[in-house]
Amino acid sequence: MIGAVFTIFVAMWLYQTVKQAKLENMFFWVVGGAAMFFAVQALFVYSDVSILESFRSSEGGAAYEAVNGADRKNEGDFQGFGGILESLFFELMPQIAGFFAVAFVRNRVMLKEDLNVKNLFSGLKELFQSIKNSFKTTANQE
Repeated sequence: MIGAVFTIFVAMWLYQTVKQAKLENMFFWVVGGAAMFFAVQALFVYSDVSILESFRSSEGGAAYEAVNGADRKNEGDFQGFGGILESLFFELMPQIAGFFAVAFVRNRVMLKEDLNVKNLFSGLKELFQSIKNSFKTTANQE
């Protein structure tokens, strides 16, 4: 669910960038950026699962073998405040990594700008303003 929302925002951000930069092949840029976002996200989800499995299997023993299978429970995982942070990291890192990958390509390939924080996040403010303005009716705009 979180990934879908991020993907929609990334696609709109790329669409807005292509329109402002007046690049050709708008469809290519938007779909390619969304596909790259999905690919990076899938790569990080796969690596997160591998990391979690390595944590669990390193404990070993009968407890791991008993829950090894389709009915695996997460009992004992993510306890306390550190567990909450770990859970948030594994949930949000794939989307954040995908966003940064798209932002890097957008900055270096599409806009051909220097790599800095300001350029990396440029256009986001305008994106959210345009989303906010899209909810206004003609009576509210006067």
